[in-house]
Amino acid sequence: MDKAISLLDLFSIDTPELGLSEIARRAGYDKATTRRLLLSLSRHGFVEQDAETRHYRLGAGLTRLARIREARLPLLQTALPFLRDLAIATSETVHLSEAGNASLLTVLVEHPARANRVNVNVGEYLPLHSTASGLAYLAHARPDAVKAALGNPLTAFTSHTVTEPGAILAEVEATRARGYSIMDQGFEDGVFSVAAAILGSGGYAIGTLAIAAPVVRTTKALAAERGQAVAAAARQISERLSGEGFGALRKRASA
Repeated sequence: MDKAISLLDLFSIDTPELGLSEIARRAGYDKATTRRLLLSLSRHGFVEQDAETRHYRLGAGLTRLARIREARLPLLQTALPFLRDLAIATSETVHLSEAGNASLLTVLVEHPARANRVNVNVGEYLPLHSTASGLAYLAHARPDAVKAALGNPLTAFTSHTVTEPGAILAEVEATRARGYSIMDQGFEDGVFSVAAAILGSGGYAIGTLAIAAPVVRTTKALAAERGQAVAAAARQISERLSGEGFGALRKRASA
């Protein structure tokens, strides 16, 4: 099962279709094993094969499961208007991430019309220690999730990436007090981001909302303005999803 599911992660916005040989090469399996796994996934609708090119792509079975999940927790449809409003108001990239399996997955992106912008792809996983989204999540995550996120050696993606757990925890505390996180080129050179956590009914983070902009276009005043805007939007999304006030949600998690 692990092997079959790992093949699904090979597909992305940039590589929506892959041939058998390429899938086998990327997965590190022989072609016979890869073909057998793909046939199994295909029977359940998780992948499908183009009749002409013989390339594989993600199947409708995944869409069905995604719709079932969204019906239970309508994060995307609730957050979409806020993403669009923030993108229009800031003329910068706004993206939504969902938490799961000790990671953050980008599930929705609104890009501005301008050519000089930060590009974020749907389906992209975000590291927790070096992104504004990650810090916002850790500020409202369960203690065991924070411990697990910082328990192993951390990757330095740029010369600005902080990898010392104590320093990261200090920024997590500052994020919690401030209401939004700040990340200056920790994941990608030239990118400045702010983010805020979206809380579930238990009071813990279930996702994050972030604004990413070129650092050359970000002043201290603009960073604070964007941070306050993203925090306000995240609060409203949290309240709509849970039907409770944001303060009550935070109090529940700290109880």
